Amino acid sequence: MLNIILMGPPGAGKGTQATRIVDAFHIPHISTGDMFREAISQGTPLGLQAKAIIERGDLVPDDITIGLVKERLSQPDCAGGYLLDGFPRTIHQAEALKDLGPEIDREVALVVDISVPDEELVRRISGRRVCPKCGASYHVQDMKPAKDGVCDRCGSPLVQRKDDNEASLKIRLENYYKQTAPLQAFYAKEGIYHAFNGVCSADALFDEIHSLLEAHQ
Repeated sequence: MLNIILMGPPGAGKGTQATRIVDAFHIPHISTGDMFREAISQGTPLGLQAKAIIERGDLVPDDITIGLVKERLSQPDCAGGYLLDGFPRTIHQAEALKDLGPEIDREVALVVDISVPDEELVRRISGRRVCPKCGASYHVQDMKPAKDGVCDRCGSPLVQRKDDNEASLKIRLENYYKQTAPLQAFYAKEGIYHAFNGVCSADALFDEIHSLLEAHQ
């Protein structure tokens, strides 16, 4: 079963690879942001709790986030696999996911971690453009859309995120590395961790990831 966690620092190319994985293997791409928005729009009990917290400007506690993950992964479209992006971020979350996996028959099978040196991340982030509608990622030098400023997938205007700059990236990377190093060891011990060098073309990286996923189908 392709129950996958996708990891990697901001700018590593997760968005591009997530889109390709979803298209190739027909599994839902579940990001924490999408998960919150869906639960809130559906008015689920946990979604309403999260909405109230977010509207106050506070961070959503782990217990609600974990509950939302359980709620989302339990849905029928995840029965054939899923791509989980942005969760878990901490050991506590990883342990909770490990516990709830067997309970809902959604145990994580593979962890795909894309690594890229910090200097390359700065270059990528500063040139990144994203589609606010479908989430597709582009780059002003490395991965231009067919039509300048327009998403190839859905035709929406591309935007540059407010935090896609070197100063913001430094803070995000510090937080990411504090959280990620323990997760790498955690999943390596589980025997499901797979690291990929992201300093290559998106096509070459996807070929490597595709081979791994295909072997686990």
